Amino acid sequence: MSIAITQDFEGQTVISTFEMTPGTCDDVLDALKAAYAEVIRHQPGFLGGAIHVNDAQTRIATYSRWVKRQDFQAMLRTPEMRERNRAIAAMCSRFEPVMYEVAAVF
Repeated sequence: MSIAITQDFEGQTVISTFEMTPGTCDDVLDALKAAYAEVIRHQPGFLGGAIHVNDAQTRIATYSRWVKRQDFQAMLRTPEMRERNRAIAAMCSRFEPVMYEVAAVF
């Protein structure tokens, strides 16, 4: 699957960042992979996503696209994701999901 980034996309783009120690990076990565494979990708309005890890293994960024903002928000409110996000947040020093619009593509 590829995600084409275009300025005319009318859905919701979400970039989430996770900060952790190198010792917990694999655990956070495993939890995120499982969340995407088992829950997130099956939610209504989910269009695609990716997980990125920095070289130092101190940050993970996820990129996801949704049909609409409410689809992403509904996924966050499911009991399954509330529980998973609490566990992921406990392994991180910081966890921040932010909604974006594409401003330019080069």
